[in-house]
Amino acid sequence: MFRKAVFPGKYIQGAGALGELPALIGLLGRKGLVLASPTACKKALPGSGLDLNARAIPVETFRGECCEDELARISAVIARNRADVLVGMGGGKTIDTAKIAADRAGIPVIIIPTVASTDAPCSGCAVLYTKGGVFDSVCYQKTNPAAVLVDTGIIAAAPVRFLVAGMGDALSTWFEARSCDRTHSANECGGYSTITGLNIAKLCYETLLEYGAAAKIACERNTVTPALERVVEANVLLSGIGFESSGLAAAHSIHNGLTALAETHAFYHGEKVAFGVLAGLQLTDAPAKESDAAFSFCEDMGLPITLADIGLGKAGRGKLLKAAEKACAPGASIHHEAGVITPGKVLDAMLAADAMGRQRGGSGKRRRARGR
Repeated sequence: MFRKAVFPGKYIQGAGALGELPALIGLLGRKGLVLASPTACKKALPGSGLDLNARAIPVETFRGECCEDELARISAVIARNRADVLVGMGGGKTIDTAKIAADRAGIPVIIIPTVASTDAPCSGCAVLYTKGGVFDSVCYQKTNPAAVLVDTGIIAAAPVRFLVAGMGDALSTWFEARSCDRTHSANECGGYSTITGLNIAKLCYETLLEYGAAAKIACERNTVTPALERVVEANVLLSGIGFESSGLAAAHSIHNGLTALAETHAFYHGEKVAFGVLAGLQLTDAPAKESDAAFSFCEDMGLPITLADIGLGKAGRGKLLKAAEKACAPGASIHHEAGVITPGKVLDAMLAADAMGRQRGGSGKRRRARGR
């Protein structure tokens, strides 16, 4: 294998950045089409002052699921409008639908996230579900998005829980990148990490620790500050490049395992990944100082530090073992960690993280923080 890294074609971020969209469409093609989530249609677009109708840029409302039926519908809309640039605006499923639809149509895609809850906007992969919302497969696009446009005014107006969940997702980037580098495991591009990818992953972690608290305060007050700008960039760009160009390991596998338990379905991806980080640090025998720093960050942000924080306070060993077994499925990224990883070891790591979290104060603080 060779060293490989991937990036979006352009990344534009700032308050009011949505105003760049018409020019960006014109740079990439002649006829744009916007696929927007219902929330983006009702709030973000009307509040932006950007009149897409006046610019002859049609807006199609996303119908809620990234599935083959919706992709077929959007493909027909693209053909009917003769669009040669597709814009995906909204949350994760809207964005993923736009990525897959544009890839199948052979046209560039512009991604406009309305929340900074994951690192998906910059990546060249998307998750496909069944019509009923059950995971189907991961789809890899031929290229990463042609452009990612992040309006921090829109991000700051969203509930703070989205930003915090994004920090939970981004928290995993450095730890997983480091594990892949240590074990010479493949990244999400099918190669080894470059030093660029590794250092971006490390910068992501350092940015979260230094600016996370201030960014959260700013978002709670719906204000755009330098700290918020830095953390949005960490959540979206640094984590996006870092995970794809350096690789995944324990945290995301443990997240995937947790999704097998219905009690966790009300919690965001990044919230479950954050607990996966804490359990992963126990699994890999991380230094106490490093583990303590991760726990302290999650406490300060209001991210989960116990099983109760992700709905599993009453789950017995048998139920938790199901999650551990799914986390250790053949080909899962947890096997990028050093040594032989087994469901028993993962279960013990989850229980150890839970015990440490309960000793530090339990779940009440998490509920209060998420409710703000």
